[in-house]
Amino acid sequence: MHCTPKSELDLRIGKFQEILKQKNIDGAIIIQNADLFYLAGTVQRSHLFIPAEGRPVLMVRRSFPRAGEESALENVIHLDNPKEIITALKAYGYGDFKTIGFELDVLPVVQYRRYQKIFEPAEIVDVSPDVRSIRMIKSPYELELIKASSQMNQEVFALISNLLREGMTELELAGLVESACRKRGHYGLLRLRGFNQELYYGHLMSGTNLAVPSYFDGPTGGRGPDPSYPQGAGHKTIGRNEPVMVDYGFVLDGYIVDQTRMFCIGGLADHLVQAYAAACKIQAELRKRAKPGVACSELYDIALHIAQESGFGKHFMGYAEQVSFVGHGVGLELDEPPVIAAGFKVPLAEGMVIAIEPKFVFPDGAVGIENTYLVTASGLETITEFDEEIIYV
Repeated sequence: MHCTPKSELDLRIGKFQEILKQKNIDGAIIIQNADLFYLAGTVQRSHLFIPAEGRPVLMVRRSFPRAGEESALENVIHLDNPKEIITALKAYGYGDFKTIGFELDVLPVVQYRRYQKIFEPAEIVDVSPDVRSIRMIKSPYELELIKASSQMNQEVFALISNLLREGMTELELAGLVESACRKRGHYGLLRLRGFNQELYYGHLMSGTNLAVPSYFDGPTGGRGPDPSYPQGAGHKTIGRNEPVMVDYGFVLDGYIVDQTRMFCIGGLADHLVQAYAAACKIQAELRKRAKPGVACSELYDIALHIAQESGFGKHFMGYAEQVSFVGHGVGLELDEPPVIAAGFKVPLAEGMVIAIEPKFVFPDGAVGIENTYLVTASGLETITEFDEEIIYV
């Protein structure tokens, strides 16, 4: 079993405690799974209390034995009822809170009101931006895990041209690709922080299904298997001379890489080939320009300018329903900051991991490319290596 080392948890918690002290927040309660795993090394049902100064306390409801095995934190205790949090923390010398932090971007209102009563008269403040800002910069330990995930994507993408057959449905192909992922340790789930956003492996679609919009916040949607999950692969049959886009996230030990490649049985129409060349040009230019200190919005503007110059501007990042980003951070969640988007002025910094995904969507299909990159002092380092040409079968 691979567990997060104590030295790694201490480093992360130390950075968070510095922010708590700067903001005069007495402590924070962490409950969201991705944040909990990042700061405690477990997603067992728990409340993680991190004081501005002192050692954290992990209060576990279920499963306490597993949390003890998985987390390297020193203070791991069993706690059945959240109403007992104050009493439990007093045993460690923590109390009389004036301000207490919670992840208010994901905390349901009903639970928020319960915590208000438990911690009154303390003021509850939002620490979710602070946790996410720390998570934005990956440590050497995290980068090792991310690069291990990328090995899976290389192996699986190498199989697809042999799995793809004319007449099979998108769901059939997705099943074969996802089976290969599972055999290599992928657990299927791609964690998303956005409210009501969900994703199973990613999107695998073909032809006209690539142009079907959905509730998912991305350039492509897909009809999906039915209205209860209206995105991604569906019952459409894959035919000749149409684009097949595989946009999958690969995850090992919690860490995600994101990659898109294009496949085709036969040949593609000229406008799709030309649009794919434009997508590759955008990727190449952003890779050249993306360096520490460059604002994410500046990179988006560059991408949009190239897309418009190509003549396919109205098809860039969606058709009829476009999105105004061309990239995003990845890590424990697929939708991490920074976002390469209009108006997102946060500058790139060394240690960020971002996915850049220029895509063009037309009524008869879509084309695009996506890679995951590490921001280094000298620019972007490609993490997801694989053939970047359209792969014809």
